[in-house]
Amino acid sequence: MCAALTLVGEGIVGGLLVLAFGVAGAALTAMGTWWVVSHRGAVRLWGTLLVVGAPVAILFIYARADLWPTALVAIALWAAAVACARTALRSARRSHGMRAAARAAPRHPVLIMNPKSGGGKVGRFGLVEKGEALGARVVLLDPEVVTDVAALARRAVAEGADLLGVAGGDGTQALVAEVAAEHDLPFLVISAGTRNHFAMDLGLDREDPARCLDALVDGEELRVDLGSVGGHAFVNTASFGVYAEIVQRPEYRDAKADSALAALPDLLLGYAGTTLDAATDGTRLEAQQALLISNNPYSSPEPMGARRSRLDLGVLGVVGIRVNNAAQAADVALRGARAAGLHILTSRQVVVGSAAERIAVAVDGEALTLPTPVTCSVRPGALRVRVPRLRPGAPPVAPPMQWSEVLALAFKRRPEPESGPGNGPEPGPGPESGPAGAARDARPPVRRHNEAYPVFVADWRHP
Repeated sequence: MCAALTLVGEGIVGGLLVLAFGVAGAALTAMGTWWVVSHRGAVRLWGTLLVVGAPVAILFIYARADLWPTALVAIALWAAAVACARTALRSARRSHGMRAAARAAPRHPVLIMNPKSGGGKVGRFGLVEKGEALGARVVLLDPEVVTDVAALARRAVAEGADLLGVAGGDGTQALVAEVAAEHDLPFLVISAGTRNHFAMDLGLDREDPARCLDALVDGEELRVDLGSVGGHAFVNTASFGVYAEIVQRPEYRDAKADSALAALPDLLLGYAGTTLDAATDGTRLEAQQALLISNNPYSSPEPMGARRSRLDLGVLGVVGIRVNNAAQAADVALRGARAAGLHILTSRQVVVGSAAERIAVAVDGEALTLPTPVTCSVRPGALRVRVPRLRPGAPPVAPPMQWSEVLALAFKRRPEPESGPGNGPEPGPGPESGPAGAARDARPPVRRHNEAYPVFVADWRHP
């Protein structure tokens, strides 16, 4: 009996040590990362050593103290628990996909293609030839000449185009999408960019952009929202602050990583750049270093590795961040969305202000400067997107962890479904039943706070 109690006690102590060392290692790694991005010279070097050395030191301590078996078991059990919890939450929060409507095939489609986009995907996948074979008129951009893509799209409409499509990056997609929305024409997204965020959230094939052309002969339509920032349309994000300042630099296009590392110390420590204030529908964010406004909310605060489960919720996603030192950086790294320096919510309109008369804005990755204050808004259902009837579809969004819901499910108390990223009731009838761009419901959204993922979400109530 005593031996058994001793073993149990040793296991508990070992588990606590594993947890303590793991948290310490994560905090030190976060601090090192902060020093790398916010300083230069010797401090950046020390930060690099800390980022590399902290995990190695923790592993060494585990090995010397003979804690590595306990650590491996703890990691495996935690991973299994999180996987099971996410599976349970995903089944409890079944997402309603965006509704597609059957529409007749276009007779006079016009496709604008950028041969340089995505490292030359237009030529590599034979998109010009395949588009023309399907009856489209292809306008091939000259990469050596600055072209007004929106003017090209408007000219195509004037000449009788009944569909506008783009093979290019998300910035080019947004320019042509705005013209398509103005004229209530279907818009075709061809995933020939680098990251293809918009195409991913539409469920399109990002590996073979030629499959997007199938929509010309066997397609259907989705009604999606379109963001607006200072009168400019965006399909993904409008960024203010640190990232927007970096994008403004001439060297950014050719050396993104190097120019970012060169600029971040000044921007993060307040030696350059401008702090921002943002007024949303119900919250005011002050002295933010960076703001990310998205056309519908992302499933996590970092859109680079996240996606949007829907593009028709009629709200903007808002992420604001203020990190001044290594401790706050560690707080963000460890607590994520619960960190004091991170603000996440949704709003139909966001007004961004600053002491400066003009501020930098990155609109779908394209550099702009706009006069303050800058108003961001969303146009519900403004864009008709034609997609192939047979397409890969977007992978399911991993729901944010909320252990209170997991416990409720375990004790057979089904939690109330939530709206927001990947959850909630089906939105009301889309604008296809009324004028282009009309709102689905004139009533204001019900806003509530999600405990595990602090997002104010819009819940469309219908009788």
